[in-house]
Amino acid sequence: MSANPTLDELFKGCERSALHLEMRDGYGNSSPGFRAWCEGSPFDRTDFDAPWVDLVKNTVGRGVTVRRARIISEPTSDYIRYEHSATPYANLAGGEQVRWLPRQKASDLMLVGNDFWLFDGRLVRFAFHSGNGEPTGYELSEAPAVVKLCATAFEGAWERGIDHAEYRLA
Repeated sequence: MSANPTLDELFKGCERSALHLEMRDGYGNSSPGFRAWCEGSPFDRTDFDAPWVDLVKNTVGRGVTVRRARIISEPTSDYIRYEHSATPYANLAGGEQVRWLPRQKASDLMLVGNDFWLFDGRLVRFAFHSGNGEPTGYELSEAPAVVKLCATAFEGAWERGIDHAEYRLA
């Protein structure tokens, strides 16, 4: 793995678990899928999501558990409605498990300041976004206290979260 690994490299090096906590109500307007969804245009998710779905399928195929918890505001934003509609194609199709947690049910959870991926309970990749939700960078940490905080935050959200098949948009 490189000194500044990509998300693909982190997934390919993962052995047991990849956990993702999302806490934003929007991730910018640059996604072609989101723009098409907003315009009501048909959008072929198969080609758009294929690299991600393939990466997750290969990872899950090696016995790695991939879970994603999304903490969201209700009523939901347009972006969250888009994500919810795309989840079967972009996440579940690859073997990810996805849960949704309404923000009002997360008030007593200890959460971190940024979205993150936690790989094998040892490496955190924080994702940074601008005020309008566009990605601006990331940072890695293996500090035991940071890893523990992220693991606790994720598991708290996961435990309370509602499985995608059960969650209905508010």
